[in-house]
Amino acid sequence: MTLFDMTGKVALITGSSRGIGRAIAERMAEHGANVVISSRKQDVCDRVAGEINAKYGKGRAVAIAANISSKENLQHLVDEANAAFGRIDVLVCNAASNPYYGPLADISDDQFRKILDNNIVANNWLISMVVPQMIARRDGAITIISSIGGLKGSTIIGAYCISKAADMQLARNLACEYGPHNIRVNCVAPGLIKTDFAKALWDDPENLKASTSRAPLGRIGIPDEIAGAAVFLSSAAGNFMTGQTMVIDGGVTAS
Repeated sequence: MTLFDMTGKVALITGSSRGIGRAIAERMAEHGANVVISSRKQDVCDRVAGEINAKYGKGRAVAIAANISSKENLQHLVDEANAAFGRIDVLVCNAASNPYYGPLADISDDQFRKILDNNIVANNWLISMVVPQMIARRDGAITIISSIGGLKGSTIIGAYCISKAADMQLARNLACEYGPHNIRVNCVAPGLIKTDFAKALWDDPENLKASTSRAPLGRIGIPDEIAGAAVFLSSAAGNFMTGQTMVIDGGVTAS
C-alpha cells in the first residue's frame, strides 16, 4: 500500500465527463478507486464510464447524470451512487458555471445568481447530502475545485472569481465543522487550464499571450496536471491537510 493508494474507496466527481473532472476520475480509478461519473448528459457520462471500465476493469465506474442547479438531481446522484457502490468516501465538487464575461456593472441578476448558486450553494447542498455517512464512518475527504480567480480581481470574470473565493471560505468553514469527525475539506485552485470550460480565456492568441507572459513556467496547464492534487487530498498522503487551498497555476500568482 502506498500513500496514494485509493483501493476500495468510492469517489464521486461532479463535472467529470470532460476536462479537469474527467482527469481526476481517471487518475483516481488508476489509483484503485471506484468512481462515479456525473455531468448533465447521461450519454456522455456513459461513454466516459465505459472507457474507464475498459481500461481499469468492469464495474469500476458508473455514470449518473445530474444537473448541479437542481437539489433533487443532486440527491438522486447521491442515492444512486450509494446504490451502486454502497458508500461514498471521496467527494470532488468540480462542476461549475460561468455564463457571463464582462464588467460586473452589466451582469444580469439571473446570470449572477446562476454563478453563485451553481458554484457555491450547490456545493454546500451536495456536501451536506454526502457528509452524514462520512460522519458515521469517521472518515471522508471532500475537495472543491476553486480557481486562482478567487485570489485576485478580474475585469471580465468578476462574478466567477467572487464565487471561487467563496468556495475557499466554504472549505475553511466546513473543515472546522467536520474536522472533529475526521473529515477533511480542501480546495484546489487551478490557474488557466486548457479545457473547453476556459476556452474563452485561452483560445484567443492575445489572451493566451497575456496569461502565459506572467507565468514563470511560460504556459497554461492541462487537466491531468490538476488530477494529482485531487488524488493527494483524497488519499492517505493528504490525511493531515484540511481547510487549505492548493494553488496550481504555473507560478502565475507568485510572479
